Parts: sequence; C-alpha cells; structure tokens
Amino acid sequence: MYLNDLLKGFEYTCLQGDVHTLVTDLVYDSRKVKKGSVFVCITGAVADGHKYIPDVIDKGAAAIIIERDIELPEGITVIKTDNNRKALACMSAAYFGHPAEKLITIGVTGTKGKTTTTYMIKSILDSAGIKTGLIGTIETIIGDEVIPASNTTPESYVIQETFAKMAEKGIQCVVMEASSQGFKHHRMDGFVFDYGVFTNIGYDHIGGNEHENFEDYLRCKSRLFKQCKVGLVNIDDPHAGDILEEHTCKVETFGFSEKADIYATNVQLIHKPGYLGVSYSLKGLMNFDVTIDIPGKFNVLNSLCAIAVCRHFNVTEEQIKKALKDIKVRGRVELVPVPGNYTVMIDYAHNAMSLKSLLTTIREYNPKRLVCVFGCGGNRSRDRRFQMGEISSNLADFTVVTSDNPRFEEPEDIIRDIVNGVKKGPGKYITITDRREAIKYCIDNAQEGDVIIIAGKGHEDYQEIKGVKHHMDDRELVRDAIG
Repeated sequence: MYLNDLLKGFEYTCLQGDVHTLVTDLVYDSRKVKKGSVFVCITGAVADGHKYIPDVIDKGAAAIIIERDIELPEGITVIKTDNNRKALACMSAAYFGHPAEKLITIGVTGTKGKTTTTYMIKSILDSAGIKTGLIGTIETIIGDEVIPASNTTPESYVIQETFAKMAEKGIQCVVMEASSQGFKHHRMDGFVFDYGVFTNIGYDHIGGNEHENFEDYLRCKSRLFKQCKVGLVNIDDPHAGDILEEHTCKVETFGFSEKADIYATNVQLIHKPGYLGVSYSLKGLMNFDVTIDIPGKFNVLNSLCAIAVCRHFNVTEEQIKKALKDIKVRGRVELVPVPGNYTVMIDYAHNAMSLKSLLTTIREYNPKRLVCVFGCGGNRSRDRRFQMGEISSNLADFTVVTSDNPRFEEPEDIIRDIVNGVKKGPGKYITITDRREAIKYCIDNAQEGDVIIIAGKGHEDYQEIKGVKHHMDDRELVRDAIG
C-alpha cells in the first residue's frame, strides 16, 4: 500500500520525501519496525516514540510520523501532525480497511456500569442469534477466542485490528467499553459508533496522568455523542444534559423517570441465603416483567440500558428476559458459594462513587450485618482513600481495611490514609494488611445473615507490588478460607 492511502481523516504536513511512498506495514512500537514500515511516534506517560527514531531508521523504516520538530536525515519520508494519537487512529482504520463499517458498533461510557452493561448487551444479542464481539476491562471476546485485557479501551491500532478479526470471523456486532482515557488519547477516532450509551458519571479518574479536573473528564466522555448515530442516555443522571451538550446524534433515554423512553417501575429486591437478585416492570417503548440474578437497583439501570440498545435489533421479549435472568459477570456483584447462612460477593468497586452505590444498594436488602473488605491502589489519588474509608464506615456495619494493589507505595501508608477516612464515620473497623488473612478473618467470623462484600479487585487475579504482578484471586482466597 502507499502512505497517502493512510493519510486521510486528519491534517498533516509532508516535511520531506513523498506521500506516495510504498509502505509495508503500520507500526507504533519501535521494536516491531522492519524494512518499509511507517512508524508513528507516540508520546506516552513513560516513553516518547521520537527517541527511537534513530533505531527505526536503522531498521529500514520508509516513513516516520512526528508531532514535534526533530532533525532527520534525508532519504526518508517525514510527516508532521498536531496529534499523532489521532493520526494513528485514522491510519489504523485505513490500514485494516475500515472494519468498523462491516460491523454494528456499540460504545458504552460511564463512571460505573460499563462492564456489566456490555456483557448484558452481548448476552441478549447472542441469545437472539446475532454474533457479538466484546472489548472491555476484563477481556476481549472474538467468537471462541478470549484475550485478557490490559486497558479498558485498547490502543487505536489494537481496536481496529480487533474489529478486522471480528469481521473476518463473521461477527456482526461489537460492544465495547468507551473510557474517558480512550477518548482523551483518541483511541476511538477514525470511525463512528452506530450506538453510543451513557450510564452515569461521578468524580473519578481526576488527577495524576488521568484528567486535570471533572470538566475535562466529562468533556472526554461527552465526545461519544458527537461520534455516534444513536445515543442512549440515563435520564436520571444529573449530568445527562451536560453529556449531550452539542451532541450530533439521535437521542433516546432510559431510567426510573417516567419521562424516559424506557423506564422501570415496581422494583423488588429478592434476598435469600446466598442469593441476592432484583425484579421490576419495564414500561415505555417495551412492556414486560424482568428478573435479574444479580443484585441492586444500579443493575436495573444497567439492564434498562441493555434493553434500550437491543430493542433496535428486534430481539424478542423472551430472548431479553432469558438472557438477563442468566447473566453473570466476573467481579461485578459476583456471588461466591459458601456453606453457611451468609452471603459473600466480590465486586470491582474501587472508587468512592462505585463503593457508595454498592453499599447503599446492598444495605437495602437489610442484611443482619454488612461487612466491607477493601483497600486502595497505590500511586493513585489519596483523596479516594479518605472518601472510600468514610463511605464504608457510614454504610457498612464493619469495615476490614486491607491491601489492594500497593504498586510502589507501602501498604501500611495506604491503609493509614483509609483509616483516617474510616474514623469519620460510626462503623467499627479492623486493619489486616495481608489480603488473604483479611478475607479469612471475615469467613472465620461470619455470622448468620451477614453479607460480606470483598471490594476493589473484582475480576483481577493479581496483586501488583513494586512493579511485579503476583497471582491473587479473591475467589480462590474465599475458597481457601472455607476449605
């Protein structure tokens, strides 16, 4: 292919050479460059691709895409852009033959609920015989192939490569988590979503290398509704109007409000030993009763969202009801079987908003005692620690503060910050640094009617310490404690 075939959809300047240069492949990792490659210099939090230009020239790159001034030898084509991440996204779409045009694409954005909602959508569409792929926090699913995820929203090249694989395998539809970081770094540029979904937004991912403030966080999420054909929005979220500011799509709504196009009434919580669920009546554009085998009013909203999307695929009422009744999502209010008359669940709640929503929801089931086990990740906002500690102390009867992913911080320092928050509330607490021991303590001391929530890690099966990921799975820790 020729370079100029890839240089569409964004502005650029050819500083030297010829845009009608033959290139063999598109690369953004200098280690993968070979003779004839076009190399895109990406500036990240850790490395700057511009530093590797001498290496890629030695390897025979035919063209280089830069975004800052740098001296380069003659004999190689040099293209300059204002934003190489945007350039990579557009070039990747062209490189793989614009595969999104061969699929029905669904993007789900929000502070919480993205993962559960994407699995619900996939489950409903699969049950209706519509082959559906998935890209998300836990994994990427391409037919029978399952690939563990490293980012909620992968790099743009990987997204387009994945779309191409899905199209080749006869997959008709793809549902993906569209994160704010994904929009900030232009990973989803180069194509238009058929459907864009907004679940909710709260104060998270602010500070450090994420978003400078809430306004930036909201602005990044709102980009979805300038990049989709149909937008489906949770009308109950106080920022729904902000998300839709300057939108370019057709809009439909869902929620508990009767003003929504699809809404839920008569919500009933179902509580039995070892089991929590919820049922409701669906009203509006569709009318029938729904039961979900995972707890919480927030999962009513997640299911409403999934129904609002799948309605456009002409799925039947029975297909929707069966798919939602059987839904299970790893690490999202995931119930773990235990031998006693108490309940244990694992959830990914790792920020103040998600933990508050989770504990408030489970408190509505009137457990005899609500126990919350959690820690906070290292090298992340300290405010999150204080907030989560206070929330747990206010909403749980007993808090067990332990270690999460300490990364390059000392676990005890993180725990100390959490405890400062815990002390602002009335709940009792204990600190047990070792997560295995903390979970065992809860199981050993479980009382009849308890609901024990193990929060923070969800689907993760590792603990990150000093740059090394050690195997650790909360499910296994529960089973070991029981055994």
